[in-house]
Amino acid sequence: MIIEDIVDAIDEGGPRSYYSFETFVIHLFRHHLIAQDKELVIDQGRPNYFDAIIPKGFDEFTGKTILEIKFNFARIPMRQFIEKTLQHMLTAIDEQKISNLIIISAKPISTKLRHKFTDEIHNLELDINIYLWGPKELNIIANKYKKVVNDIASNLFSLRLKSVISKPIIDWKIEREVIINNLKSSYKNGQFSLFLGAGVSSSAGMPDWNTLLNSLFITYLTKEFTDDINVNNDDISELVNRLSTIDEPSALMAARYLRKGLSKNTENQKGFIEAITKNLYHLRNKEVKIDSELIKAIVSICLPKRTGAKIKSIITYNFDDLLERELLTKTIQHRCIYTENESYDPDELPVYHVHGFLPEIRKNYESLNHSTLVFSEEGYHKIYEDSYHWSNLVQLNSFRENNCLMVGLSMTDPNLRRLLDISSRSLEKSKHFTFMKRLSKDNFCYQKGKKLVSNIESAEKFLEMHHSLNQELMKELGVTIIWYESHNDIPIILKSITE
Repeated sequence: MIIEDIVDAIDEGGPRSYYSFETFVIHLFRHHLIAQDKELVIDQGRPNYFDAIIPKGFDEFTGKTILEIKFNFARIPMRQFIEKTLQHMLTAIDEQKISNLIIISAKPISTKLRHKFTDEIHNLELDINIYLWGPKELNIIANKYKKVVNDIASNLFSLRLKSVISKPIIDWKIEREVIINNLKSSYKNGQFSLFLGAGVSSSAGMPDWNTLLNSLFITYLTKEFTDDINVNNDDISELVNRLSTIDEPSALMAARYLRKGLSKNTENQKGFIEAITKNLYHLRNKEVKIDSELIKAIVSICLPKRTGAKIKSIITYNFDDLLERELLTKTIQHRCIYTENESYDPDELPVYHVHGFLPEIRKNYESLNHSTLVFSEEGYHKIYEDSYHWSNLVQLNSFRENNCLMVGLSMTDPNLRRLLDISSRSLEKSKHFTFMKRLSKDNFCYQKGKKLVSNIESAEKFLEMHHSLNQELMKELGVTIIWYESHNDIPIILKSITE
């Protein structure tokens, strides 16, 4: 019962359970192979093909043997596993002359499932031996090393991080190509949602959060000092910038302060909303095209194909209407949803503004006053604390039902991470994707030509570890990182999805 007890202890639901079990199995096999003077290799530079390879076999398994680790094999659709996962592995098997494939499941495998799988494999007439292992088979090995097994089980997290840090360095661009191919497959399946953050609006010249806050501070203070001839806009701007440098407030706290100042009656947000809307569009950098390459690329993958629409929904955290303008230009039928009472037709693409909607021309939209504006602490807390708030439910449903691609998001929002954590409990491996900017050696070690880090070689190793650890942590939330170096890379990758 050793394996069963360990699985019960790590079964939290979601990818975290899978990665803990994978770490346990890898280290158990490594110890088992030491006495046989054999090795286990984790990384062959072929991501997603298999979890480990034992080049010289072990026990009664002669020849190269690969391990494919699952948390609950019974929950994986048989046909999908054979047609996708197994076919990928067979490509590598043909190239490397593999003799055996052992599929290891943390959860028990029923006799009925074993027979069904054996029949399916038999019909394929493969030149390889395939075995299904559950806790029963693993216990045969685990019972030989009870003390070692307890040590491994007690240090799974640290062992996992150690494995990540010590693994051979693979060209991240090669890994990215594999990930992009997986992204393309998810897109073609049609159950796909987009999550858009501030980076999308920034690509079209919209102000970032701090710029907008500073502008609103000036608006508020100008209002308060109207009768003071000694204070002008330049003075106020200088004071606000100095305050931000010395004692930068929390952005959400600053927004709370602004809301109370700009709206004399806290029950009536009209003045506050008007101020945000005015500053939001007034501050847009007019030298940047409003239909940025990123926005056009996002809209291009929303165009319906002959087999129907691939994008089921868009969830945006942005207030502006730049995306809607481009959707109209391409005559894509859509519906903006910013309250819980909104609905859409089956042939319309729903665009959910889960943090509120502030179009430049308000008269083009109805019921905007009922939109929950998540700009201040009050608005954020209202949504964060209400599990059944419509915006939380929309995000959760998308994470659970679809493959999701996150664009322009920093992934630091605690509510977003909380919702990802909740939805990932029904997953075994990552099913979502996010773009994240990779720190380059030059940007990290130099600034304006000045060398800031003396040991460049150690800095490179540190950055590799930093990126690897970020990948592992995001995997626990069910998210795979797509690294990029320049923001211009994102539209190119998005356009390649439809090719």
